[in-house]
Amino acid sequence: MRFRPEPPHSHGTPARAGVVLVNLGTPQAPSAAALRPYLKQFLSDPRVVEIPRALWWLVLNAVVLNVRPRKSARKYAAIWTDEGSSLAVHTRRQAALLQQVLTERTGVPVEVVWAMRYGSPSIDAALAQLARAGCDRVLVVPMYPQYAASTTASTYDAVFESLRARRNLPALRLLKHFHDDPGYIAALARSVREHWQAHGRGDRLVMSFHGLPRLALDRGDPYHCECHKTGRLLAQALDLSEDQYVVSFQSRFGAAQWLQPYTQDTLEGLARKGVRHLDVICPGFVADCLETLEEIALENRTAFLAAGGTRFHYIDCLNERPDWIAALADIALANLQGWLRPDDATEGQETRRRALALGATD
Repeated sequence: MRFRPEPPHSHGTPARAGVVLVNLGTPQAPSAAALRPYLKQFLSDPRVVEIPRALWWLVLNAVVLNVRPRKSARKYAAIWTDEGSSLAVHTRRQAALLQQVLTERTGVPVEVVWAMRYGSPSIDAALAQLARAGCDRVLVVPMYPQYAASTTASTYDAVFESLRARRNLPALRLLKHFHDDPGYIAALARSVREHWQAHGRGDRLVMSFHGLPRLALDRGDPYHCECHKTGRLLAQALDLSEDQYVVSFQSRFGAAQWLQPYTQDTLEGLARKGVRHLDVICPGFVADCLETLEEIALENRTAFLAAGGTRFHYIDCLNERPDWIAALADIALANLQGWLRPDDATEGQETRRRALALGATD
């Protein structure tokens, strides 16, 4: 195979560590034309849809891509911002804030970039950006607290595929999950308490996680267990008893059985049982997106009220909360151990001197 050209090499350039924050993805615009290539890339990933390729290719191209782009475009249009999609806006801001905090804490320049598994900016583009910045050590942080093959492992796939085309590879570390990280749990708990202080406390706290086909659990994916652990730890941090919170799963797609209980069914069932005031949080998302702002805060709110509920409060994702950025920095630093060396610049000067003495021209 042919390798892509590497950035120009200059002897003595200080080596740097880089971090890539990776989230799921977003279209470039809330239009059917923009949704079609995005959905094709997303739904063509065998990690995402685990059915025979030939059958799925036919269904995807003959049915799904002719129907779903228009429906999804309307949903995105309902939550689109002047800066673009909410997910892209928050992930970009999180990367900038993390870079600032890491550099302030360590005194060492750390390059932090962001990417989307599907859509733009791509993981390949983010890794190329770090290479141009001289980063020879790269930490990849999938922004999914709970590990799933369809999200975290798919991110790994894209990283490895990108690096296959490189000649001069960086040292690489991959974060697997942070579903039980104390800082992450504490930030979630504080966000709930702040919401209660401002708006009052609901009769139940529903913790809605993104769903997966039941088949993923049966095949050994730890996602279901990690979601429940996050829910249990958050409930403990909030001093909630078992009858004061519910863990559920949203975003079901297709006819197959998915992880249960389903969020919308749960909300409607609670309303029919006389629960009038609900608070809903989505701990599996660290940035607000289509699934939180449209599916939960709009669609599911409507479903709960139509079933007899009277007050529905959606609690924002962690987004740019300072306590979350601090927790994210702790997670990054724990995985950057040994890579942040203040003396790299001095060593680089000595390396350049020796290289020039040996006949190097740059």
